[in-house]
Amino acid sequence: MDDLARTRPESFFSDRFNVTASLLDRVLGSSLLGKVDDADIYLEYRINEELQLEEESVKKASRHVSQGAGVRAQAGTRTGYAHTDDISITNLEEAARQARAIADRAATSATVAVVSRGRPHDLYALAEPPVAADLGRKLDLLRRLDAAARAADPRVRQVIVSLTSEEIVMLIATASGLTVGDVRPLTRLSVTVIAEDRGRREIGSHGGGGRVPLDWFLEGERWRRYAAEAARQATLKLSAVDAPAGAMTVVLAPGWPGILLHEAVGHGLEGDFNRKGTSAFAGRLGQKVASELVTVVDDGTIPNRRGSLNVDDEGTPTGRTVLIERGVLVGYMQDRLNARLMGMQPTGNGRRESYAHPALPRMTNTFMLAGEDDPADILSSVKRGLYAVTFGGGQVDITNGKFVFSANEAWLIEDGRLTAPVKGASLIGAGPEALTRVTRVGRDLAFDEGVGTCGKDGQSVPVGVGLPTIRLDDMTVGGTAV
Repeated sequence: MDDLARTRPESFFSDRFNVTASLLDRVLGSSLLGKVDDADIYLEYRINEELQLEEESVKKASRHVSQGAGVRAQAGTRTGYAHTDDISITNLEEAARQARAIADRAATSATVAVVSRGRPHDLYALAEPPVAADLGRKLDLLRRLDAAARAADPRVRQVIVSLTSEEIVMLIATASGLTVGDVRPLTRLSVTVIAEDRGRREIGSHGGGGRVPLDWFLEGERWRRYAAEAARQATLKLSAVDAPAGAMTVVLAPGWPGILLHEAVGHGLEGDFNRKGTSAFAGRLGQKVASELVTVVDDGTIPNRRGSLNVDDEGTPTGRTVLIERGVLVGYMQDRLNARLMGMQPTGNGRRESYAHPALPRMTNTFMLAGEDDPADILSSVKRGLYAVTFGGGQVDITNGKFVFSANEAWLIEDGRLTAPVKGASLIGAGPEALTRVTRVGRDLAFDEGVGTCGKDGQSVPVGVGLPTIRLDDMTVGGTAV
């Protein structure tokens, strides 16, 4: 098995494909340099593995290896991109010619963009990445998780557990002379439980992961907590009542509810939407866009987090970018293209799903900073409202920030206490407006467990979210009971 964790990306691609940094420079120089505003070559080798246990039997065991390269040329606002799954100099040169042919029709200058040469981080060097761990250990973990979920409650009828892992070696060479690589582990352990009582069936799921080793799930028996939580969610829904509808106070729990912040606000703070003027936040730098209690940050440098990267997919070291500070819009998340066109600096947010996709400005780990309130005091301050613990699917319109999110777990708040779980609750509003309705912020900032995946323009990338307990006044709740 390839020991990718200890390899140097430059040596890896040189030894395996005979593609060296000097050859990449040659492709950039002969095919692209001086003809476009910016250009790069991205190389990738990826191993994906998935194991799934259903009804106590192994239902899926797959391992897939993919490799390829993408060449990008940028001129003005135009991007040419070509990719190949055969990493060779001949194919790279052809991809470069195709990318240039698309981009240089709009070329207006011959200035090569300068890429930040800051020191890459070392956020997830693992002695043993999950893809290299023994198969028997992985199956044993899945069986223990399955057994724990079944034992959690007699109403549990079905359990599905899965472990997905990947290892990526990437190398990028830019027209400005930068060559930088990274080796990226990623894993996720998930459990889904179906519970039944008197003919009613409900589903609960939980899990976690990150750029962590397999033994991370064993620490403090983290896997056992996943099983208990999935079973708790499923059985809790069996007794849930119809959610109320109307304007009310909403309290968001810490952690995963940060997905609302990610969708309703985060995408609107990405550079491309703001450069094109299609975001609700376009042209509003320096303006008050939220309650003064709100500070929102995107940080790709948190060790071992799912959304963290040593360098982004353009070779720029990731960073901590303050987006909203005490209610004032102070920054956007930028890739190289949009930073150049907007006269700003790249922030390490250029990300792509794979070598077959060009980089776009994307979030890494996006969260709201903690406040000073006691979470218990926030709950007790609500006469009547909704407490949202986890969210499921949602829809957002980037142009105006309007969103609709369904709650997987929510409770009625009556006289400052949680009284009954509810079903069918949804939160309706607009991101910029919702942030102005934040009246209390807890001191209990928490991050999600490491399960987030973000979609944009047909590309999916791993991300993280975080939130302290917050109170939002006069929010619209959709439900079935008036």
